[in-house]
Amino acid sequence: MSNKTKTEGNIITALIRKQIFIPIAALLILSIFNLIVDPSFFKITLGHNSDGNPVLTGNLISIIDSGSELAILAIGMTLVTAASRGQDISVGATIAIAGSVILRVLCGTNSRPEELQAPIIVAFLVCCLVAMACGAFNGILVSVFKIQPMVATLILFTAGRSIAAWINNNELPVVKDKTFSIFGNYIPGIPIPTPFFIALACFVIIALVMKFTTLKLYVQSVGLNEQTSRLNGLNPAFIKFITYVILGLCVAVAGLIKVSRFSSINYSVVAKDIEMDAILAVAIGGNSLGGGKFKISASILGAYVIQFLTTTLYKFDVNSEALPAYKAVVVIALVVLSAPIVREKITALFKKFKSPEKAESKS
Repeated sequence: MSNKTKTEGNIITALIRKQIFIPIAALLILSIFNLIVDPSFFKITLGHNSDGNPVLTGNLISIIDSGSELAILAIGMTLVTAASRGQDISVGATIAIAGSVILRVLCGTNSRPEELQAPIIVAFLVCCLVAMACGAFNGILVSVFKIQPMVATLILFTAGRSIAAWINNNELPVVKDKTFSIFGNYIPGIPIPTPFFIALACFVIIALVMKFTTLKLYVQSVGLNEQTSRLNGLNPAFIKFITYVILGLCVAVAGLIKVSRFSSINYSVVAKDIEMDAILAVAIGGNSLGGGKFKISASILGAYVIQFLTTTLYKFDVNSEALPAYKAVVVIALVVLSAPIVREKITALFKKFKSPEKAESKS
């Protein structure tokens, strides 16, 4: 076997073993499928919205737009999963609470005011405090009272949307100020959706935090072995608590985007089932749902893979009721392929096929 062939084989083997291999492979498969079936899927056009501002439209734009909230949630969900070895299933309901708080502050006692009753930044800061308090509530149940994460977060999952409706007296507030809609739509003069820039900013911030602090090391240590991390001087309960608070902050940002899209809220529908997609984004990113080592960039890529899949199914007129079934089949396949044992088998199989070539070259 030539050195070139051997080098290529080593590169492929190394790629298969990398954590980010599965989400990249999934994106490539979805892209090739759409390219073959309908090349117009990738068409991007420059048009104008109702306000006359230039905007880009197309399926790819819809993916980076609609997938942004999921990508932001995947950041916090990755940290929670890595530290607590469990998942938060209340993020959808907490988004409803966060969005309701923003509208309450902006609208005041009048559900349809002509002018904002408070600056948007004030409403967002109050939303952050409330969402982080919800995260802290979940974090205390998990870290202090040792309740299994899914059971602990089931409380807000069940009651969250009712709390959101109660905050606004079961009314559906409407913000008429067009400035507020910028966060969920477009900045005038910029044709790319604002949520994409918000998601990018969140990724940059968390990347800097991972690089210049010990948060990543501490989270991985607690997730891998809580007892050992305690013996090394760490406080596992506090680290788990912090990850839930960070997830709460991510929820606040996602909540801002959600309510800004329509300048209103529907408590029972907003962010429905997004918690399952956030968990799947973590899994598709190759992160272990049992805690330990993690890669946030892979989770974010996993979030856009899910949105790519969803957009593809909508493009081909899949019945909305059947959508979860189609989605589940594909996602299960991706999650299985992302399992370390499966990747090891693929690597071994690849080496097995290379062995006859090597023996033939020697002969």
